[in-house]
Amino acid sequence: MSGPGITMVGAGGMSFGPTMVSDVVHTRALRGARMMLHDLDPVRLERAWRFAARCNEAAGAPVVIERTTDPAVAFDGADFVIASAEFDRFRHWHEDYEVPLRHGARHAMGENGGPGAVFHSLRSITNTLSICADVARHSPDAFFVNLTNPMSRVSLAIDRATDLRFVGMCHEMPMGLKRLCRRLRWKRSEIVASAAGINHFTFFTEIRNTRTGEDLLPQVREFYRRKFFDYPARAQRMWRAIDRNVVGGFFVEFNYMPLVVHMVREYGLVPCSVDSHIGEYLPFPRDVAGFVPAPIEFHEPVMRHLERVAGWAATTRLPVPLHRMGRSDEEVMPIIAALWTGEPYRAMAVNVPNRGYLPDVADGAIVEVGATVDAEGIHPESMAPLGEPLAGWIDTQVRLQDMVVEAALTGDADLAFRALCADPLSPDDEGACRRIFDELRVLQADKLPF
Repeated sequence: MSGPGITMVGAGGMSFGPTMVSDVVHTRALRGARMMLHDLDPVRLERAWRFAARCNEAAGAPVVIERTTDPAVAFDGADFVIASAEFDRFRHWHEDYEVPLRHGARHAMGENGGPGAVFHSLRSITNTLSICADVARHSPDAFFVNLTNPMSRVSLAIDRATDLRFVGMCHEMPMGLKRLCRRLRWKRSEIVASAAGINHFTFFTEIRNTRTGEDLLPQVREFYRRKFFDYPARAQRMWRAIDRNVVGGFFVEFNYMPLVVHMVREYGLVPCSVDSHIGEYLPFPRDVAGFVPAPIEFHEPVMRHLERVAGWAATTRLPVPLHRMGRSDEEVMPIIAALWTGEPYRAMAVNVPNRGYLPDVADGAIVEVGATVDAEGIHPESMAPLGEPLAGWIDTQVRLQDMVVEAALTGDADLAFRALCADPLSPDDEGACRRIFDELRVLQADKLPF
């Protein structure tokens, strides 16, 4: 083996497993790598390994693909560890979303912000830190890449509770730029962009055409002023009607954007993410849009379908053109390649502890900014102040980051409850917050730190 050892934790999941495999196979700088697939579910792991082996074979077998359910084997010899792992993700996501709504919460998604996200955070931090403990035990010098949500809170827990070198990675900023290029008919190869904020609440600070030098942000703002992006009651009824099945839900998720439009028109801020994500960090999503879809309703069936497709592709005798998958827009493998080879790479978005990169965000908070990566590590870019009201909204979330992470690390249930009460999307009534907290605590007792 001439390349690095890369371990993928939670390899049986569909959110990142197949993508990471395809990306390592199609990254020339990582030829000769050993990719170890690790999952505690042997059935899902076997399906993932069969798919990965076929994908690797179709590309000429540039890497070695192995699998194990044993953490000691998984992390032995690992230079890089990629983690995206949750237990009973969709069952608990439904609970995180539906229980708070029954008691008067105003949250939009229940994944990364709002009262439900307090419990998602506690579960994810507990699980991720157990993975980090195994990494520290078996490969303490490995570089850890966190893909697990809620990104900011899980990454802050890693920073506070471990000595691992790490970065948090999310595809929202690259995907957001790709959506804008498609909508405004720009050639992606001619566009460079920068953004700043916290994960899922990051805003473009620059979009420029490299050929002409033109600043394209004014063009984006003008684009969202079109009448098409007005959402009167009749238009919202139409979008609600579309959002009745998986295909319609997918279309609505990426094309119905009253909150994005509001941010652009009212504040001049161009979000990288869609409504379902930025709505988790704002106090007014249901005031701006009467209809707020629940993306979980299409995420779950889509993932179930992908599991079936991956299982079929892994076992069919038909010639499946897996070699045509190519590399995705994820930046994980380019970052690993830069760290391994020393060839510099400019990453559009990394999640790192703030060390003055965003001057009006608290030091140590997990922020999302661009960075240059080389053999010496990740070098985040220093950005201009965010300004108000954005800095104020982010300050609220940073305070919640701190409370939730401290509750997870200390097992302090009272602090977790106070964090839930403090979230701007929680009910104003403390009694309602108590009912949310107690109900979710009972439902998820086996995965919480208290």
